[in-house]
Amino acid sequence: MNEPTPPTAEQRASWQQDPMQPVVLFQKWRDLAFLHWSFPPDEIKKTLPEGLAVDTFHNKAWVGVIPLFMKDVHPRFVPAVPLLSDFLELNVRTYVLDKDGRPGVWFYSLDANQPIAVAAARVGYFLNYTEAEMHAEDGADGMIDYRCKRVGAKKGTRIWYGGKGMARFAEPGTLEFFLIERYLLFSRDPASGDIHCGRVHHERYPLLTPNLAAWDTVMLELDGLPAPDRPPDQVHFSPGVDVKTYGLERCFEVTAGASA
Repeated sequence: MNEPTPPTAEQRASWQQDPMQPVVLFQKWRDLAFLHWSFPPDEIKKTLPEGLAVDTFHNKAWVGVIPLFMKDVHPRFVPAVPLLSDFLELNVRTYVLDKDGRPGVWFYSLDANQPIAVAAARVGYFLNYTEAEMHAEDGADGMIDYRCKRVGAKKGTRIWYGGKGMARFAEPGTLEFFLIERYLLFSRDPASGDIHCGRVHHERYPLLTPNLAAWDTVMLELDGLPAPDRPPDQVHFSPGVDVKTYGLERCFEVTAGASA
């Protein structure tokens, strides 16, 4: 695959616009921590399926570990059900371009403590969701003690984080915007190997001053990624956004006999 032309800052910002398509899911993403490490692009390129290229910022690739609270997740025309619609999720992701240069997210994994949500996302969106034992406690100091242990894994992760201060927003053209403001996801059909894409829409993330008291690289190791021996290069915190999710469409058909 020829390397796509990276989008300009203006083109990246244009993905914030609502696609005005029929909504498949409504959801609220709350109290997110964004822990990011930089990697050499060649290391990340080896982990991607055919049809996707590494999206870089100043010649660096980035991998994020993002714990969050999923709230009021429900399909269009179906009300939220507390025991089904509220759960914890932690995802490991990197940033990619498709063959047309569209910027999006590639998820290495998404752990959640809601089996129905895990099954539905694997079937409906071809996402690598996995069941996990998860627990989060809010401290009196506003910190969140967030723990996740993937089913079958020998060890789990603990991320102790919070945020404070006045909200601000990432500006187009900055590293913050590159890491935080993403509106397109890519996934791979396990049967055909074809790459699909799906849109999400939300207002820009309000960002507070982050506080990170505990972290580790367990989730990177579980996903077969090199584990950096340093704290995250970038840390962000957001109280969250309300999200509309749209349906998948096939954006890249894997050629016969090609490696996926």
